[in-house]
Amino acid sequence: MKNIFLIIFVFLITSGFSQSNFKKFKQLSSPKKWWVIFHPFKAKKALEISKEASRVSDSIRQTDLLDRDHAGGQVDAFRHAYWMARLRQEIGKPAARTLGKAHEKENYLMYKKRKLEEGIVPDQISSEMDLYNNDIGLTLTIKGCKTSKKGLIHKVANAIKKGKMKVIKKNKKGEFLTFDDKKIEPKSLQGKWKNNKCLVDSNYKRN
Repeated sequence: MKNIFLIIFVFLITSGFSQSNFKKFKQLSSPKKWWVIFHPFKAKKALEISKEASRVSDSIRQTDLLDRDHAGGQVDAFRHAYWMARLRQEIGKPAARTLGKAHEKENYLMYKKRKLEEGIVPDQISSEMDLYNNDIGLTLTIKGCKTSKKGLIHKVANAIKKGKMKVIKKNKKGEFLTFDDKKIEPKSLQGKWKNNKCLVDSNYKRN
């Protein structure tokens, strides 16, 4: 294993990575490490955009533009779609899509280790939601597109309000619901990758 990391280290150094960046690389999950290895010249820009997407979605969460729900709601959908749209602008569609898939593979590993993402343990329905919204985000721009960040924010938000993305079905209290509107008891979700949560269009009105 040490020899593998040595080879990767030499590869990244020759590709323009510093030793400090290599330390960050070592902290990544294996799916993201492989993504970086195959996209060494795009990794720095991808990291910048990932941080940007988190900052922008955190700001959106403080407004009434969307539903303020960052874990399965519209703000969650926004974060993924905006992330993919910005990535496609800067590094292209194939690299953006594979990074999104690497992130979801990482989430499965987090589930197995019972680690939290956005305050909850990841599950299959959350991953399906993220991948769906990633794909929509990729359709909202193209590489080299000059759409401003502000313009892109509104483009993503409008797509969500028109129901073009997916969110996890909840009631006004934020409790998860089944397809037939039955409340899902939190205890029944503990430790399960597959459960009876469901996806609905992103303009779904909570009751």
